Amino acid sequence: MLSLPVTLTIAAGAALVNIWLMIRCGQARTKESVSIGDGGSEFVIRRMRAHANFVESAPFVLVLIAALEATGGTNNWLWGLGIVYIVGRLAHGVGMDGGALGKGRMVGTLTSMLTLLGLAGWALARVYTAVL
Repeated sequence: MLSLPVTLTIAAGAALVNIWLMIRCGQARTKESVSIGDGGSEFVIRRMRAHANFVESAPFVLVLIAALEATGGTNNWLWGLGIVYIVGRLAHGVGMDGGALGKGRMVGTLTSMLTLLGLAGWALARVYTAVL
């Protein structure tokens, strides 16, 4: 039986982040009395974009982690990248609200991009070199 502890743990963390972002969208819509869409509210738009940005990158991160773990086994680099990604997405979600915590948006964006770049490079190296 194939055991993918990194993939399963990071996927569970991603599911929890997704639920948290969904709740934050719902809270914003309730506060702004918006039933469908964004109602033109910047607050709702920010929350929706935080959720959408997460959904845009999470599948790629999870697929790459799963493929790397399945082909090369579990290792500390995969754990590290997965954890950095989850923490970065939490920072991004909070940062999208702006204000004093707005730097979290940049931190989240950079960690997501670097995580994707690192995982993609690792996957390509795994396929095209015998070194990794």
